[in-house]
Amino acid sequence: MTRFVDRVAVVTGAAQGIGAATAHRLAAEGAAVAVVDLDAGRSQAVADEIVAAGGRAVGIGCDVTDAEAVTAMGERVTQTLGGWHVLVNNAGITRDDLLFKMPLPAWEAVLTTNLTSMFLCCQVAQQHMVAARYGRIVNLSSRSALGNRGQVNYAAAKAGVQGLTATLAIELGPFGVTVNAVAPGYVATAMTAATAERVGSTAEEHQRLVAEHTPLRRVAQPAEIASVIAFLASDDASYVSGQTLYVNGGAR
Repeated sequence: MTRFVDRVAVVTGAAQGIGAATAHRLAAEGAAVAVVDLDAGRSQAVADEIVAAGGRAVGIGCDVTDAEAVTAMGERVTQTLGGWHVLVNNAGITRDDLLFKMPLPAWEAVLTTNLTSMFLCCQVAQQHMVAARYGRIVNLSSRSALGNRGQVNYAAAKAGVQGLTATLAIELGPFGVTVNAVAPGYVATAMTAATAERVGSTAEEHQRLVAEHTPLRRVAQPAEIASVIAFLASDDASYVSGQTLYVNGGAR
């Protein structure tokens, strides 16, 4: 498919997991991709993989919780790739703990990285998208938005993503910009492997236990989430906006 020919896509948190899979998927379909992550070296490594596969990409190091850094990143994207058509807000962290033990810095870090960063990136992106009267924004929420023990900070942030998404769809819709969210269930990533380690398990055992309670009897792979993101970022979803799509193997 070539759904993103002549499009520029910015993917945050793109050095690994869902973000890297999304950057590869959009590039494979023709997009010029800005691979954005906190670590410039890791961002460039993914960009190099895309270029080696015949795509066009640039790696950019950026702290997406820093307003000035996000503005600078936006300027570099415009200068090197020529514009903004797609923004995938994927950057995120976890700092799990039960409420009575959770320190304030853990709450603030997760809210800032998982929610405030989206606000900052959307502010920059909308300048270009509104002027062009075209844009696609896809935000990463999570099944945890419905509530998850030990993740009061992460659940609150991911629920906030859904409110942000619905509101931006209302505000930006008149300018031809769609805004949607994807809420994955358990995905086999470095982040979920770290969660397994935190609870004294291995990634494989943790995945097996989750799979037992998932109707499809397995966990997701990053590429499966990337395919849904690509749909919402494409013109195939041109009349879809303000929605949160759960991608969780049928779990309830």
